[in-house]
Amino acid sequence: MADGPLRLTRNGPVLEVVLDRPKANAIDAATSQAMGECFAAFRDDPALRVAIVTGGGEKFFSAGWDLKEAAQGARPDSDYGIGGFGGLQQLPNLNKPIIAAVNGIAVGGGFELALSADLIIAAKHARFALPEIRAGTLADAATIKLPRRIPYHVAMDLLLTGRWMEVEEAQRWGLLKEIVPAERLMPRVRELAFVLSQGPPLVFAAIKEVMRETETLSEQEAVTRVATRRFPTVDRLYSSEDQLEGARAFVEKRDPVWKGR
Repeated sequence: MADGPLRLTRNGPVLEVVLDRPKANAIDAATSQAMGECFAAFRDDPALRVAIVTGGGEKFFSAGWDLKEAAQGARPDSDYGIGGFGGLQQLPNLNKPIIAAVNGIAVGGGFELALSADLIIAAKHARFALPEIRAGTLADAATIKLPRRIPYHVAMDLLLTGRWMEVEEAQRWGLLKEIVPAERLMPRVRELAFVLSQGPPLVFAAIKEVMRETETLSEQEAVTRVATRRFPTVDRLYSSEDQLEGARAFVEKRDPVWKGR
């Protein structure tokens, strides 16, 4: 179904979100707000397990912030909705896997949108850049996230020069899970989404919360908080039917049946 600039498709437990805003899938405030509402609904729907985000067309994943809106006076700190810019960066308690299918150019906020996903698979012709430096603004999310994902000097090079990064380099630095031919992108991403949708949702939720909330903690403090069940998702997991089901399935040498409770 279509909802303004978004095309949404439910395939069982998988939600596909296509940002379809020709020509470059740029994101203005209204689009970002719609994306936040979309991903919040995904987060809160127990029937949905995994989301895919991609761009419409074959050239652009997303050109990021809509500079036409900026030229008319919109500020970088505008109200971008519940999830912040692109709907994912600041959405609280998003404890389900997100896959970015980068189908083309991902620049500025489009690059940051991909960085907000848990896994990135890119088509061979995809390219990445952070050209905000040329527009006199800050690539805020990338400035925070990129040095935590790749070597500092590589991140600074991208941020300070705005240069292009091809998919081979992105994979070399560990940003991408896979590079595939363009015609294989969505089939491959759907295969991965299906595999994840069959996994234990309570474990996935615990993984995401623990990784997110321990990022600034010492290793000892992080381990102690997990061990003492001080994260809601961990506490729920350790008291769940799924925890018992996993152990029983292992002993009985069968596939577990996850219920998310």
